[in-house]
Amino acid sequence: MLQNLPLFIPVVFALTTLVTLVFFLSAVRKSGVSASAFSYITAGLLVWLAIKAALAFTDFFKDTTAVPPRLIFAVGPPLLTILLLFVTRRGRSFVDQLPLSALTYTNFVRVPVELVLYWLFLHKTIPELMTFTGRNFDILVGITAPLVAYLGLTNQYLSKRIVMVWNVLSLGLLLNIVFHGILSATTPFQQFAFDQPNIALLHFPFIWLPTFIVPVALLTHLVSIRQLIKATASPTVSNKTAIKAGLIS
Repeated sequence: MLQNLPLFIPVVFALTTLVTLVFFLSAVRKSGVSASAFSYITAGLLVWLAIKAALAFTDFFKDTTAVPPRLIFAVGPPLLTILLLFVTRRGRSFVDQLPLSALTYTNFVRVPVELVLYWLFLHKTIPELMTFTGRNFDILVGITAPLVAYLGLTNQYLSKRIVMVWNVLSLGLLLNIVFHGILSATTPFQQFAFDQPNIALLHFPFIWLPTFIVPVALLTHLVSIRQLIKATASPTVSNKTAIKAGLIS
């Protein structure tokens, strides 16, 4: 764990991670998966979080010169899991049943995430460009997520096109901060923030940002974009599926 940080910063981030987990599991439960499948998913996520915490406690990720880069073990498995969800029949069946409104509400956690990043910048453990006073505008996604979920998916006051545009822009903002975060870390390919690099995210509990919260956010947008495209392209989509997704009332 990083030294000389006020206790409230890691506590707020740990609670944010917990809220993300609860919101995501709530969306999974609403998708109609079996009780056994839900139990396996819950257990898998808890084990994943525990493994990353244990590795961060041993300073595993601090060695940024290792070959292969140790961050691969942090972000590789979640990205591979997301890929499998979209390229396998069972995976596509699962993501097509996830409720979009619940997934969209999950993105509200990006507000406390951005506050934590700002506090970490003030304590010189990440660069300013990773905060909302720099090049990171992801907080806008967190602020607007409940509005989009309620007005666009729960009550359909907003068109599907507007919801789609919001998801595409939000995905772009997510990729923007990921890009700057990677290139600000103390690795051989560092490009930014040499005077104050990104070191916080290699420590507990902040390792949960790239290994869990970011993959969840990525999945919410990819699932939303897929479902919205299908709903627009296929007017014969069943009412049952559309209602579960939050596309119609």
